[in-house]
Amino acid sequence: MELKFLTPLPPEDQLHHGLARACPMALADRVRFSELDILRHVNNKAYLGWFETARVSYFDQFCARHFEGQPAPRSVLRNANVHYIREMVLDEPYIATARVISFRNTSYTMEQQIWSQDLRATLNAVMVLRSPDGSTGYPLPETLKQQFIEFDGAKPDGQ
Repeated sequence: MELKFLTPLPPEDQLHHGLARACPMALADRVRFSELDILRHVNNKAYLGWFETARVSYFDQFCARHFEGQPAPRSVLRNANVHYIREMVLDEPYIATARVISFRNTSYTMEQQIWSQDLRATLNAVMVLRSPDGSTGYPLPETLKQQFIEFDGAKPDGQ
């Protein structure tokens, strides 16, 4: 089965390409020469870009509609914990995933992974929603919280 690059992959494609479990957002791509370091393997910075692309795609596809008719929030990366597991090299295809694992009133935690036949890197990110001017927290709509529970299997933080 051929990978479709930069297009959300359905669950069956994700599992076929070795992911341990399907995620709501999974995007495939290939390592580019510009992402290599002097040792000719992927620079750590490139992984952060791949994670960001999947995270933004997740928000655009699954979250943005919950804010229709109201000012769009700012979505801010508060903190991130990256675990690099195994190096990657030029032209290697990979899949970047994103799913929400927990949420609070104005924030949510995402679990992200990079796969290329096996798990290569993980990232846990806390995303905070802020008002359009950035001055205050922006509450998650109840419909979005319910989607996190039903679609991602997320839990309210502290439960």
